[in-house]
Amino acid sequence: MLKNGMIVGERYEIVSKIGTGGMANVYKAKDHKLNRFVAVKVLKQEFREDTTFIKKFKTEAQSAAGLTHPNIVNVFDVGDDNGVHYIVMELVEGITLKEYISKQGRLSIKEATSIAIQVSMGLEAAHSHGIIHRDVKPQNIIISTDGKVKVTDFGIARAASSNTISSNVMGSVHYSSPEQVRGGYSDEKSDIYSLGITLYEMVTGHVPFEGETTVAIAIKHLQDEMIPPSQYTPDLPHSLEQIIFKCTQKSVDKRYGGMSEVIADLKHSLIDPNGDFVQLFTLDPTEKTMVIGDNDLSEIKKQRAEAPVTSVKRQETFLMDEEDDDDDDNKGGLNRGLEKAMMIGGFIVGALIVAVVIFLVLNFTGILKGFGGGSIGNEDDKQDVATEEMVEVPNLVGKTEEEAIEIAKEHGIGIQFNGEETSDQYEKGTISSQETPEGTEVERYSTIKYKLSSGSAMLNVPDVVGRTQAEAEQTLTAMGFTVNISKSYSDEYEAGQVMTMNPAANSQAKVGDTINLEVSMGSQYDGFTVPDVVGMSEIDAKNVLAPLDVVVTSETSDTTEAGQVMTQSIAEGVYVDKGTTITITVSTGPADATPTPAAATAGGTWKCTQQLDTPIGYQGGVVKMELVQMVNGSPQASTVIDGKQVEFPYQLDITGVSGLTEGTLYLSELIGNDYVELGHYPLTFEQVEE
Repeated sequence: MLKNGMIVGERYEIVSKIGTGGMANVYKAKDHKLNRFVAVKVLKQEFREDTTFIKKFKTEAQSAAGLTHPNIVNVFDVGDDNGVHYIVMELVEGITLKEYISKQGRLSIKEATSIAIQVSMGLEAAHSHGIIHRDVKPQNIIISTDGKVKVTDFGIARAASSNTISSNVMGSVHYSSPEQVRGGYSDEKSDIYSLGITLYEMVTGHVPFEGETTVAIAIKHLQDEMIPPSQYTPDLPHSLEQIIFKCTQKSVDKRYGGMSEVIADLKHSLIDPNGDFVQLFTLDPTEKTMVIGDNDLSEIKKQRAEAPVTSVKRQETFLMDEEDDDDDDNKGGLNRGLEKAMMIGGFIVGALIVAVVIFLVLNFTGILKGFGGGSIGNEDDKQDVATEEMVEVPNLVGKTEEEAIEIAKEHGIGIQFNGEETSDQYEKGTISSQETPEGTEVERYSTIKYKLSSGSAMLNVPDVVGRTQAEAEQTLTAMGFTVNISKSYSDEYEAGQVMTMNPAANSQAKVGDTINLEVSMGSQYDGFTVPDVVGMSEIDAKNVLAPLDVVVTSETSDTTEAGQVMTQSIAEGVYVDKGTTITITVSTGPADATPTPAAATAGGTWKCTQQLDTPIGYQGGVVKMELVQMVNGSPQASTVIDGKQVEFPYQLDITGVSGLTEGTLYLSELIGNDYVELGHYPLTFEQVEE
């Protein structure tokens, strides 16, 4: 997993992890080249050595990169950074349709229809480029904060050619079409089926087919008729129910011909909800279900036991034959005559294999001798063979990967990349360590894992001379340095400016090293007239009071906004010597975050239980966490933690203002005598049962 602050592809700075899937993690990142936030999808570590999955991962990006549409998440870039395979996509702030349905229970008819139209338009654009999504479901549909609907994660999409494509990739079984379940032909009509199931869930609040196992659900897609959505939603318009029925026909030929037809009927349903314009095929009673025999069912269960749906590394399929003589309904099955021919051929091949194995066993001694081996029963010869199979591990440390590959070949072993690590001893890109030590005897053809040096852990110290003390402290602590402040008089530098620094600017220092700053108190021969800092922010007050020794305390307040100065120990206008100690008191907001009547109407307890990763620049000291929420247009602050040392990642358990779903957490660390902000984080609150 990538850490916050890491740079990928020399331009994308990882900000936070925002999601995970079967084969990849998704991160929010800052594109420093174009100065924008993006989503970076990174292939998980366990798949980086699987060339097949890497090829699929890149194919996904290349196919999706050709799509530009308001209802599709755009793909910007694809790359490989020292074994980290990534795709850069448009960052869409919002929630998935699945989350939205869970929050709402079920959607209004107009809202569901509007979402379905936008999804259909995105899929229509993909289909026009020969790309089938094959995994349409609410989890892959995002509703942005401005109400735009976008289809994402063409994770198993493939460019469709004019030829038949037989795909054995299995999407989420709740939304999979019958032909996907069978492992048969899959085209744009499979996406239409999955869209119909998604529309069913939007208007009813649940999927039509449920079961204890994926096999049970898959079989229901094949042979069960779904309960009409109007039974769950009595006010469901007739036309919309007919659209759902047509999208989810089990026979491919009886569904819509394409997304343009779906869009036309959805738009028509908005102006004529109870119209009878949807042209459904009349089903013959014998066509309603497909009978699955006991043998077929056993085969399905056996295959699912060997390859569970949650597995990503192995492609999955249901193989079953339809006991239906209609040619149209047997496109995904095998011709019976062909089946028999294949079965007979299989028996013949099997018999030949058995004969070859018997021959090899009977002649094994002779074969060994032919290759210079001795008698199987000779113990000395056994030891010689064993000795020949052992090799000594060479030293790979300090070598480039190309050099290591050649050395490994000479010794009859393989090598495998196992990540990066910082190193002050070895240059970036060279091997810094190997898992199996040099000189160890291992079996020939063993694989030795190694790590590459990512370079020195030294950082370049920025130049903060001439900047204010507060600015310099924030810059240095954010990089992980410890800052030590001393003050002296100066006729050259204004009060509060950094005069000198040690180590010097642009020198190298390690994370955690102390940077000593000398800060000016102004001219020695002048006194200082204390200004009024009440109402200022803490940082602004410190800058204004730079000639003095500022001590900060904090208190709760119902009248002063959190973060603002409430009082100062020396009154405005008093003339004092520079270096005099002054104490300012900063508000932390109200003691109790009591909701206003408008905010409290929702009632109940609203909590946030997100996990907080280690902030950049954290030095392991005590922290302060403050929550700010907007109540009736005004910020309301409350202290979550004050003066406590915590272990990251930290599990939050915060009770917010009743009825408010959002808030911001401000995190600061005590550096010296002052709290320095490390960052602020958006939080989401949900109502919990009491």
